[in-house]
Amino acid sequence: MSFARLQRLHLPRGLHLRSNSVLSAKQLTALDEYIAAPKKLVLQDTFSTERLSDLFITLPTRDGTQKPYQPPEVGQTLGNGWHLAFFHPRTPDSLLAPDGTDGAVEFGPPSPFTRRMWASGKISWDRKNVLRVGDTAVSTSHFGSVQKKGFDSSNPMVFVTQKIEIGKKGATEPSITEERSHVYVGESVSPSVNPKEVKGLPQSADRSFSFMPTLTMLFRYSALMFNAHLIHLDKDWAQQRRGYPERLVHGPLTALMLLETAKFHRPEVEITEFEYRARNPLIVNERLTVNVKWVDEKTATLWCINEKGVVGMTGKLTT
Repeated sequence: MSFARLQRLHLPRGLHLRSNSVLSAKQLTALDEYIAAPKKLVLQDTFSTERLSDLFITLPTRDGTQKPYQPPEVGQTLGNGWHLAFFHPRTPDSLLAPDGTDGAVEFGPPSPFTRRMWASGKISWDRKNVLRVGDTAVSTSHFGSVQKKGFDSSNPMVFVTQKIEIGKKGATEPSITEERSHVYVGESVSPSVNPKEVKGLPQSADRSFSFMPTLTMLFRYSALMFNAHLIHLDKDWAQQRRGYPERLVHGPLTALMLLETAKFHRPEVEITEFEYRARNPLIVNERLTVNVKWVDEKTATLWCINEKGVVGMTGKLTT
């Protein structure tokens, strides 16, 4: 993601900033040192049939309730977005943040920027160099860019984009390239009472898929990702510490469901690129509908809404 594009990013999930204290000289120095320091994270994982079976039974598009269940088989092409449930660091509990997040995997900035939100992302697949079920692969992440925003006001925030390359172990070229952008703010942030309006979406969808993000679904996806973020698991934390009405649906889970819906209705489609952006919070036990509108033979617009019609995420895919 380019710096110019980062400048166009906005605070996701309908958040609104309360007054924040001015950063101290020590905090500013720590942030500058963090930005200047090189960062790299290399992780290895195997796309085993066991892990993928756990993912399949978590996804309502693949759990056998809407279509006959088809278990993953060694040698089949790895599906779009399945890698999001792999490649997690193994950090001791005592080294996690108070909210359960792992700063190592997102390259999180120092205090006071302790509150993380998944903002957006972009994924590209090399269809001539695919990963397959059973492959052992290596994920290499490094800094893409950092943007400081609002530092001339009382509401500073930091946008961090990491670039990720995933390829079969021993390969010289990646099969998947990805950019993930997170925004970090201080503790004094509260959700907006009014959801953010999203304009420019199609008036109708070609295909849709509705599902209920239950607590079981959120727990299972957290477990697959080795993700202890309390915003997805702890009702008291979500309500009392973060001001949300309930626990939140994972950003990458919603993104995966956008991809899954497109493939559910057109399994023959070979997706080469996917971009997505979080718009408003989506919560547990509130029915969601993913919509797909094909703009032409190669491009589709996707969006996920809750039962009130609030847009939680938008996306675009290219074949």
